[in-house]
Amino acid sequence: MKKKTLFPLAMAILIAAMLAGCGNQGSTTDSSEGTNGQAALKDVTVVLDWSPNTNHTGLYAARELGYYEAEGLNVEIALPGSGGADAMVASDEVPFGVSVQENVTQSRLQGVPLVSIAAVIQHNTSGFAAPVDRGIKSPKDYEGKTYGGWGSPVEEAIMKSIMDVDGGDISKVKLVNIGEADYFTAVKRDIDFAWIFYAWTGIEAELRGEPLDMQYIKDYSDQLDYYTPVIVTNEKTIANDPDLVRAFMRATSKGYQYAAEHPEESADLLLKAVPELDKELVHASQKWLSPKYQDDAPRWGEQKPEVWKNYSDWMYERGLIEQELDIDSAFTNDFLPETN
Repeated sequence: MKKKTLFPLAMAILIAAMLAGCGNQGSTTDSSEGTNGQAALKDVTVVLDWSPNTNHTGLYAARELGYYEAEGLNVEIALPGSGGADAMVASDEVPFGVSVQENVTQSRLQGVPLVSIAAVIQHNTSGFAAPVDRGIKSPKDYEGKTYGGWGSPVEEAIMKSIMDVDGGDISKVKLVNIGEADYFTAVKRDIDFAWIFYAWTGIEAELRGEPLDMQYIKDYSDQLDYYTPVIVTNEKTIANDPDLVRAFMRATSKGYQYAAEHPEESADLLLKAVPELDKELVHASQKWLSPKYQDDAPRWGEQKPEVWKNYSDWMYERGLIEQELDIDSAFTNDFLPETN
């Protein structure tokens, strides 16, 4: 699972939302009665941000354990289309998706009505990683090395921020675009380090016997301890069907709480739903990530205003956004259950 930011898609999201207009009711279907005379389940789609992995285990657990069904929902977990989950949610094609805080921030400042309704993980588990033989022990060591990314402005800005803290000079780093190339292939071929989520790529490196040196970006600035990933909906769904959002989040919260408390069993549920995943990797990743879902928060999914403000201020200060974010409209905790 590679770190991925969708800044170039902000305008595409806005256009998709405008084209959808007010007539699109989203991917929810409701019937008053099923064939047996009982109330039918409402069909609901949640779109992932990437291919299925342990960031998503709570969603699969909620489905496989019947938590969604108990809320009257028949939930499909779908892969993102060409426009990504953000565009699909913003245009009301689907009511729910998985995104990241920086995408919500950028989108809202473009007039796109995304709203974050839960933090999947409380603290940022991403960072810059290199094979140990590259001798990269701190951000200053990026000097003279080659970084492989995907060309997002946020990459260079974050790298510069943590290098500045460590006394490094980003002008001495060679930046290349590796697109969708696999991390392990790229570091053997033409780069020294890249931005990864440790829960997936880092754990895979351990299993391969290819240890990494990792600099977690949150360790160098509180402003960079932002939420990634988050669960999003749109303003229209919140306004028109708040009961749906509450029901979805009650079940989703139970799913992530189960995954937090039962890493082995929840890993098996993810594998049952997506059997093509590597079993050893899923179990090892889940064991590492499960304690980090809720971490030090009072409940799973809780989002703090200061986290949204810190990161949006950082983006504004570095010219990544042109105005300050109205954080009160960007996220809400209102649809989380009081307790898990």
